[in-house]
Amino acid sequence: MCLFLAALLALYILRRWHRERQVVGNLPDKHVFITGCDSGFGHLLAKQLDGRGLRVLAACLTEQGAERLRQAMSGRLQTVILDVTCSDSIAAATAWVEGQVGDRGEAWRCPLLLCGLVLGWFPCS
Repeated sequence: MCLFLAALLALYILRRWHRERQVVGNLPDKHVFITGCDSGFGHLLAKQLDGRGLRVLAACLTEQGAERLRQAMSGRLQTVILDVTCSDSIAAATAWVEGQVGDRGEAWRCPLLLCGLVLGWFPCS
């Protein structure tokens, strides 16, 4: 029984060690698009990822929120005004993101989230 528990503990430690060693390379070449960056979770996430060296594309609802975020962050962070309830605003933000990323981005498939509900899978490019 003790040998079994020791083996389980060893596997657990090995798994944790392996997970902690997983590192994303070339962070300055990576882009991340975050909505809701005026305040709250989006604002904090944008600060965290910018501090780690990623190129943050931050979408804010108001110009004041975007300006406050730009003043606090590095030059890697870019902001855009986005109202997720307006189709024209979404189309403009999509075009802006494509212009910022250019050929350096990959076509990812990601969930379209609205109020925490997954509405479906759509191409992000």
